[in-house]
Amino acid sequence: MVDGIAMTPPMGWNSYDCFGAAVREDEVRANADYMARHLKSHGWEYVVVDFCWSHPTPGSDPNPSQDEDFNPPFAMDAYSRLVPAPERFPSAGGGKGFKPLAAYIHSLGLKFGIHIMRGIPRQAVARKTPVLGSKVTAADIADAGSDCTWLNHMYGVDMAKPGAQEYYDSLFRLYAEWGVDYVKSDDMLAGSHEIYHGPEVEAVRKAMEKCGRPMVLSFSPGAAPLAQAEHLMKYAHMWRISGDFWDDWAGLRPQFDLCRDWAPHSGPGGWPDADMLPLGRLSKRGPTGPERWAKFTPAEQVTMMTLWFICRSPLMMGGNMPENDEFTLSLLTNDEALAVNRDSANNRELFRRGTGIGWIADAPGSADKYIALFNLSESPAKVEAAFKETGLGEKCRVRDLWKRADLGEFNREFSREIPTHGAGLYRVSPGAPDSLPR
Repeated sequence: MVDGIAMTPPMGWNSYDCFGAAVREDEVRANADYMARHLKSHGWEYVVVDFCWSHPTPGSDPNPSQDEDFNPPFAMDAYSRLVPAPERFPSAGGGKGFKPLAAYIHSLGLKFGIHIMRGIPRQAVARKTPVLGSKVTAADIADAGSDCTWLNHMYGVDMAKPGAQEYYDSLFRLYAEWGVDYVKSDDMLAGSHEIYHGPEVEAVRKAMEKCGRPMVLSFSPGAAPLAQAEHLMKYAHMWRISGDFWDDWAGLRPQFDLCRDWAPHSGPGGWPDADMLPLGRLSKRGPTGPERWAKFTPAEQVTMMTLWFICRSPLMMGGNMPENDEFTLSLLTNDEALAVNRDSANNRELFRRGTGIGWIADAPGSADKYIALFNLSESPAKVEAAFKETGLGEKCRVRDLWKRADLGEFNREFSREIPTHGAGLYRVSPGAPDSLPR
């Protein structure tokens, strides 16, 4: 739904890939400081605390659950709403919630986001705590048969029950009071019981619209059902098109098919999300594998970024940014390449020839095209695009956006030797102008 929010793909950092369920306030602030110093001027703006922020001691457990007696107890207010655990977010003490942390991030010129799980806390159901704005308790609206298969914190909400919408409304009023700018709502799509939770998708969107504060609304996990594309475009600003994506080539290869299939359902205000960017330092406290530097080769990292740019996926950095090396930072700050993600249009796959894939998109305000070339083979290979299949003329000039270098004039076709699992990203201009836009 085009509502003036997320008119370009959101760009930010999310704590999940580096800290799993266990990020602390000091780590969030450190990543925000890094973004403000190094990335804000390139369009990066959201700092997102991922799941389990109400859990006092999650450790490195990838999915820290409660026992049958609801231990450890989660931080929760009197109205069935989870709040940040002060053990990990000291500024949240005294009922302040995320308001102080959000204010700090806003002071840096950035925006603040949180992750939430679908539903209502199981401990609230057991305690029969009230729902603000209604005459019901958590137990009256919970659907115990609609739980999450991988995290036992919540029951679903039966949206046919009185008080159900009021519960979601109360959540988003609280988030607005805190100063939240972005909400990632999890267990909504096809991840749990392979069910698309359409009524709760709609309820969250309604609550967000009522809260009085502009917010980006993101749904996960994937894979989102392609059959629900129109529904998602109506109710979400971004939605996950795959399961959790990590730093291995076997996981990157299928993203090409998903990005191709979802490309027609992408545009201002609604973005298919190919998931976070597992770059830099990962899994410092979970959630997947040992602490490590991203396993992708440099060429594979360029391929991932090029695909995310040309298909206009949201860009959410996953690694612990204060530990970035120069190469990682260079991937995040190339303004010519970032412009493809921010500004291009009519993005689509152009061809598949063996292990060579080409994508194309329009460059705004010109007759130019953006072209991405990918080599999915196990050895270096030449990948070529004929100008006649791009809609350009016989003679074109080409600029390499990753290298920020003009490559000169080409006749009839453009080809490059692409490294193993590598990619190139180019701006192609018809004719032979004296210079190309930067």
